Amino acid sequence: MSILINFKICDNAKECNGVAVCPTGALYWNAEKKSLSIDNKKCISCRKCEKNCQVSAIHVVRDEKEYAKIEKELKEDPRKMSDLFVDRYGAQPIHPAFLISDDKFQLEVLESDKLVAVECFNDDSIACLLKSISIKRLLGDYPIKYRKMMISGELITKLKIKKLPSLLFFKRGKLLGKIEGYYASDKKDILVEKIKKIIG
Repeated sequence: MSILINFKICDNAKECNGVAVCPTGALYWNAEKKSLSIDNKKCISCRKCEKNCQVSAIHVVRDEKEYAKIEKELKEDPRKMSDLFVDRYGAQPIHPAFLISDDKFQLEVLESDKLVAVECFNDDSIACLLKSISIKRLLGDYPIKYRKMMISGELITKLKIKKLPSLLFFKRGKLLGKIEGYYASDKKDILVEKIKKIIG
């Protein structure tokens, strides 16, 4: 059997759920290439990686005919990662792929090799979806990994966050900058400028 990955919508991160559940190491993080890699000889077709991929980017194929069909579909897929940025800043989480718990902060954010934007919120900071700004409109043009996290008091203190929601930007574990407080859709341009100053 073979594994195919749609890298157009996969964020290609070492903390991949598929890697975490693979019992044989067929799907693994290649530190040298800094990319997900596949050893199809080790694949036992358990489909755990496929079932645990929250953006449906992993495909386990049964035969050559199915391989050719899925490979063609992936080549023709017009989407990119930012097309999955359906969440809105300061609003209720929508897409489960981007929501993490604070115990995953170290792995998903601080240990990531990518530029990461993490939106921190709590129940009191969630505002109206209709008036909130789309994350895709804020981050869609940047090669960035986005995560959303309901944050605990301990992390709030550690990160010196004074107001929620907050948008924090990290690169290789270093905090580049943060934007605190809610911005409604009529303040989008102000928020975009703040983001540009932090990540260019």
